[in-house]
Amino acid sequence: MAVSSLTRMTVPLASDQSASTQGLLMPKLKYRFRLVFEGFGVATGTSRTELTKQVVSAARPNVSFEQINVPIYNSTLKLAGKHAWQDMEVVLRDDAGGNVSKLVGEQLQKQLDFMEQASAAAGIDYKFQMRYDVLDGGNGVSEPIVLETWEIYGAYLKSVNYGDSNYGTNEAMTITLSVTYDNAVQYRNGQISGVGQFIGRTVGDVITG
Repeated sequence: MAVSSLTRMTVPLASDQSASTQGLLMPKLKYRFRLVFEGFGVATGTSRTELTKQVVSAARPNVSFEQINVPIYNSTLKLAGKHAWQDMEVVLRDDAGGNVSKLVGEQLQKQLDFMEQASAAAGIDYKFQMRYDVLDGGNGVSEPIVLETWEIYGAYLKSVNYGDSNYGTNEAMTITLSVTYDNAVQYRNGQISGVGQFIGRTVGDVITG
């Protein structure tokens, strides 16, 4: 049986780039992840894990740079300006015990007391942190290996959608969170790798340098 043919199921590369039989790398799978909330609401102990268990979907961090245009003679040069992290959407199942709804409500109350119409004095009073782990599928006696981690800092709820009810569906009720945050750092094997990793700066005085 020509099992070796499986090693050729990838994009053929030039001989100076890679071996012709390198095979295809295993991709990360979308459904193997967990999202952990730190400092969310007033949760402590096991109550904090309810959010992690009820996550339906969550976006990974996305970043964009503003563009600086420098007009010169017959052309326009483009430079990277200030960056901004894009809002994350997190969808949670709303459990019958009201645990998720209660935690989300507590976080909203930390941002603004809706009864007394009093806001928090400073961002540190309501901002929380999230850890987004991409896993390898392990469970039980085979503990999951974390393939990638995003640490998300300075987060708060920008909007909350409690969803709707519908007699014509068999779906669970959900709560959709729009989370905005200040910064995100990427980890691999417990070390900063990728976004946040130290890269030596190149300093030059030429605009294209």
